[in-house]
Amino acid sequence: MATNRTLTILKPDCVKKGLIGEVTKRIQEAGFKIVAMKLTRLTEATAGGFYDVHRERPFFGELVEFMSSGPCVPMILEKDNAVADFRAFIGATNPAEADEGTIRADFADSVGENIIHGSDSDENAAMEAAYFFSQSEVVANLD
Repeated sequence: MATNRTLTILKPDCVKKGLIGEVTKRIQEAGFKIVAMKLTRLTEATAGGFYDVHRERPFFGELVEFMSSGPCVPMILEKDNAVADFRAFIGATNPAEADEGTIRADFADSVGENIIHGSDSDENAAMEAAYFFSQSEVVANLD
Protein backbone atom coordinates (compact mmCIF):
# COMPACT_ATOMS: atom_id res chain seq x y z
CA MET A 1 0.00 0.00 0.00
CA ALA A 2 1.26 3.49 -0.84
CA THR A 3 2.19 5.83 1.97
CA ASN A 4 -0.40 8.27 3.20
CA ARG A 5 2.15 11.03 3.83
CA THR A 6 4.45 13.21 1.79
CA LEU A 7 6.59 16.24 2.42
CA THR A 8 6.30 19.53 0.62
CA ILE A 9 8.20 22.76 0.98
CA LEU A 10 6.82 26.09 -0.11
CA LYS A 11 10.13 27.46 -1.36
CA PRO A 12 11.55 30.97 -0.80
CA ASP A 13 10.09 32.25 -4.08
CA CYS A 14 6.61 31.16 -2.96
CA VAL A 15 7.02 32.98 0.36
CA LYS A 16 8.49 36.09 -1.32
CA LYS A 17 5.55 36.27 -3.75
CA GLY A 18 3.06 36.13 -0.87
CA LEU A 19 1.57 32.84 -2.04
CA ILE A 20 1.64 30.81 1.20
CA GLY A 21 -2.11 31.19 1.71
CA GLU A 22 -3.11 30.55 -1.90
CA VAL A 23 -0.94 27.47 -2.31
CA THR A 24 -1.94 26.08 1.10
CA LYS A 25 -5.61 26.60 0.23
CA ARG A 26 -5.18 24.70 -3.04
CA ILE A 27 -3.37 21.88 -1.25
CA GLN A 28 -6.27 21.50 1.18
CA GLU A 29 -8.89 21.81 -1.55
CA ALA A 30 -7.13 18.94 -3.36
CA GLY A 31 -7.85 16.72 -0.36
CA PHE A 32 -4.51 16.81 1.45
CA LYS A 33 -4.53 17.22 5.23
CA ILE A 34 -1.72 19.25 6.74
CA VAL A 35 -0.40 17.28 9.74
CA ALA A 36 2.72 19.41 10.34
CA MET A 37 3.72 22.88 9.17
CA LYS A 38 6.28 25.54 10.09
CA LEU A 39 7.87 28.70 8.78
CA THR A 40 11.66 28.41 8.85
CA ARG A 41 14.78 29.66 7.15
CA LEU A 42 17.34 27.11 6.04
CA THR A 43 21.03 27.78 6.42
CA GLU A 44 23.37 26.72 3.63
CA ALA A 45 24.31 23.73 5.81
CA THR A 46 20.70 22.61 6.41
CA ALA A 47 19.74 23.15 2.76
CA GLY A 48 22.85 21.24 1.67
CA GLY A 49 22.00 18.41 4.04
CA PHE A 50 18.44 18.19 2.79
CA TYR A 51 19.48 18.16 -0.87
CA ASP A 52 22.59 16.02 -0.30
CA VAL A 53 21.33 13.47 -2.83
CA HIS A 54 22.01 16.12 -5.52
CA ARG A 55 25.49 17.08 -4.24
CA GLU A 56 27.30 15.85 -7.39
CA ARG A 57 24.89 17.53 -9.80
CA PRO A 58 25.87 20.81 -11.45
CA PHE A 59 22.87 22.69 -10.01
CA PHE A 60 23.57 21.76 -6.36
CA GLY A 61 25.28 25.04 -5.42
CA GLU A 62 22.55 27.18 -6.95
CA LEU A 63 19.86 25.05 -5.30
CA VAL A 64 21.43 25.41 -1.85
CA GLU A 65 21.91 29.14 -2.34
CA PHE A 66 18.29 29.57 -3.42
CA MET A 67 16.81 27.42 -0.66
CA SER A 68 18.76 29.38 1.98
CA SER A 69 17.92 32.78 0.44
CA GLY A 70 14.74 33.33 2.44
CA PRO A 71 12.06 31.70 4.56
CA CYS A 72 10.30 28.53 3.44
CA VAL A 73 7.36 26.49 4.70
CA PRO A 74 7.84 22.74 5.05
CA MET A 75 4.67 20.68 5.57
CA ILE A 76 3.79 17.04 6.02
CA LEU A 77 0.67 16.19 4.06
CA GLU A 78 -1.61 13.20 4.44
CA LYS A 79 -3.85 11.62 1.82
CA ASP A 80 -4.25 8.22 0.19
CA ASN A 81 -1.48 7.81 -2.42
CA ALA A 82 0.02 11.08 -1.16
CA VAL A 83 3.38 11.02 -2.97
CA ALA A 84 2.12 10.30 -6.49
CA ASP A 85 -1.00 12.44 -6.14
CA PHE A 86 0.98 15.40 -4.85
CA ARG A 87 3.59 15.15 -7.62
CA ALA A 88 0.78 15.26 -10.20
CA PHE A 89 -0.88 18.13 -8.32
CA ILE A 90 2.22 20.37 -8.34
CA GLY A 91 3.24 19.68 -11.95
CA ALA A 92 6.53 19.14 -13.73
CA THR A 93 9.73 20.63 -12.29
CA ASN A 94 9.97 22.83 -15.38
CA PRO A 95 6.91 25.09 -15.21
CA ALA A 96 6.90 25.37 -19.01
CA GLU A 97 6.19 21.62 -19.11
CA ALA A 98 3.72 21.56 -16.19
CA ASP A 99 0.09 20.77 -16.90
CA GLU A 100 -2.33 23.68 -16.87
CA GLY A 101 -3.80 24.35 -13.43
CA THR A 102 -0.91 22.83 -11.50
CA ILE A 103 0.92 24.88 -8.85
CA ARG A 104 4.07 25.20 -10.94
CA ALA A 105 2.24 26.08 -14.15
CA ASP A 106 0.32 28.80 -12.34
CA PHE A 107 3.05 30.31 -10.15
CA ALA A 108 6.62 29.17 -10.96
CA ASP A 109 9.11 31.23 -12.95
CA SER A 110 11.77 28.67 -13.84
CA VAL A 111 13.19 25.21 -13.20
CA GLY A 112 15.37 26.69 -10.45
CA GLU A 113 12.65 28.77 -8.83
CA ASN A 114 9.66 26.47 -9.10
CA ILE A 115 7.67 27.44 -5.99
CA ILE A 116 7.31 24.05 -4.34
CA HIS A 117 9.05 20.79 -3.44
CA GLY A 118 7.32 17.42 -3.37
CA SER A 119 8.84 14.12 -2.25
CA ASP A 120 9.53 11.74 -5.12
CA SER A 121 9.08 8.42 -3.33
CA ASP A 122 7.56 6.92 -0.20
CA GLU A 123 11.03 6.31 1.25
CA ASN A 124 12.17 9.88 0.60
CA ALA A 125 8.92 11.27 1.99
CA ALA A 126 9.59 9.59 5.33
CA MET A 127 13.24 10.71 5.45
CA GLU A 128 12.43 14.26 4.34
CA ALA A 129 9.62 14.62 6.88
CA ALA A 130 11.99 13.52 9.64
CA TYR A 131 14.55 16.10 8.47
CA PHE A 132 12.15 18.94 9.32
CA PHE A 133 9.82 17.59 12.02
CA SER A 134 10.12 15.66 15.26
CA GLN A 135 7.38 13.17 16.13
CA SER A 136 5.91 15.63 18.65
CA GLU A 137 5.37 18.21 15.89
CA VAL A 138 3.21 15.90 13.78
CA VAL A 139 -0.51 15.79 14.50
CA ALA A 140 -1.38 12.11 14.57
CA ASN A 141 -5.13 12.29 14.05
CA LEU A 142 -7.02 15.27 12.66
CA ASP A 143 -10.43 13.64 12.63
